[in-house]
Amino acid sequence: MSAIDDLFKKLRSENKKALMPFVTAGDPDVEFTAAVLEEIVGRGAHLCEVGIPYSDPIADGPVIQASYTRALEKKVKLASILQMLGGVTPKLTAPVVTMVSYAIVFRHGLEQYCDDAKAAGAQGLIVPDLPVEESPLLAKICGERDLSLIQLVTPTTPRDRALKICETSSGFVYYVSVTGITGERTELPPDIVENVSWLRSETPLPICIGFGINQPEHVKLLAPVADGLIVGSAIVRRVATAAERPRDEVLKEVGDYVAELLAAFE
Repeated sequence: MSAIDDLFKKLRSENKKALMPFVTAGDPDVEFTAAVLEEIVGRGAHLCEVGIPYSDPIADGPVIQASYTRALEKKVKLASILQMLGGVTPKLTAPVVTMVSYAIVFRHGLEQYCDDAKAAGAQGLIVPDLPVEESPLLAKICGERDLSLIQLVTPTTPRDRALKICETSSGFVYYVSVTGITGERTELPPDIVENVSWLRSETPLPICIGFGINQPEHVKLLAPVADGLIVGSAIVRRVATAAERPRDEVLKEVGDYVAELLAAFE
């Protein structure tokens, strides 16, 4: 059983839901990424998602895509990201997972990536572009290392395919709230509650919802049907200002925002 399994088991027993912030590794640098992770976990975040910058956006909206571009322009490398994680994860009380393109995992080597991620303290992989047909092998490799393989289900995923995705997923299932790309939104689709409720009835895995969540009102709407919520662009946008603002000020702003979302669970 992975650390993520243990976390959701505990949260379910306490009738609580998880908040999972997303940060881009290396924007503006890996040292600040580590500081952000410490800040958001210190404020109560239950999990952390660390994006591995990739040159070809998969479903990334303009905010996250721009952060990836900035990090890549500064020559951030997978090795330096994993080294940073290895230094910060022992200080964190929340599991960390990497959001990583399958192209990176494949090029690095499936077993090698999983070994290196595990050694760095990561507890799982979110692989948004992993074809379900190719997922059994990576699921097996992750399972042998107590790593969670987290896969995505979208509003347009056929239901039979969604169930196949769940079969090779572990830790939790990432439910994409909207069709399209990541980004902050004022409204969420009216059928999201129904769709997530159906998925929860079909799999024992926890369901976490991401894409577009950025307001306390979103948290209040979705918390009753989800096991957790993922917040990305709103945090990445705040972190981006660290390039021209005092870093302590930015950290506090990010921490205050996370605390505001957590308060909406209550």
